[in-house]
Amino acid sequence: MGHIYAFHVITVNMEGPAMDSDLILASAHHLAVFTLVAIFAAEFALVRPGLHGARLNQLARIDAAYGAIAGIVIAVGILRVIFGAVGYEYYIANHAFWGKMAAFLVMGLLTIPPTIAFRRWAKAGERDNNYQPPAGEIAASRRFIHLQAGVLVLIPIFAAAMARGYGS
Repeated sequence: MGHIYAFHVITVNMEGPAMDSDLILASAHHLAVFTLVAIFAAEFALVRPGLHGARLNQLARIDAAYGAIAGIVIAVGILRVIFGAVGYEYYIANHAFWGKMAAFLVMGLLTIPPTIAFRRWAKAGERDNNYQPPAGEIAASRRFIHLQAGVLVLIPIFAAAMARGYGS
């Protein structure tokens, strides 16, 4: 028995500068998101038992980059909503878009406790080269990072739904 699949395809009729700016915004947004995921993966790999020494400062720098890139993702995303080809009306009326925004917000909130811990650890490591964060604090930070990873999975799912016209 055959199956019939219906997809809502968003079509935009554009030419010239509007198409160029949409391509630039979409490319910048995707590159920023991929960079964010790469930095997240580095942080995920570093936060483990036995963390100490120079790795503490490295982790703090990676976490700062994570925050900076998240800011870029947000800024470029806002520009894309406002100036992109689809138009802001599509986004503000789309449930998948708001699901994606909620997931990104939850990820941001889940970064707060680890970021505070990483900064505290880096300062302690500057005072004492042999400083090693307590195992319980590392475990707690890892739990927050694992929760972030679970929420992160939702973002491309919502994005794919949006790209196919779901949620409006």
